[in-house]
Amino acid sequence: MLATIIITFCIIAISVILLGIKILLKKGGRFPQTHISGNKALRKKGIVCAKSMDRAEQKRLNLLEMIES
Repeated sequence: MLATIIITFCIIAISVILLGIKILLKKGGRFPQTHISGNKALRKKGIVCAKSMDRAEQKRLNLLEMIES
């Protein structure tokens, strides 16, 4: 039982180290941007985050309501 826990801990530790090796060793290293707004190709196509699109739509509707009243 204890051997299984130790082996599991070692595997997880090695995985974390291997995933972070670029960030740890490279000066100014950081995790890659995975958000839609950080992707240049998607921005060129006009694809935006659903949350951002919803926020913009809510602002637009509120402005229209203000103009109509």
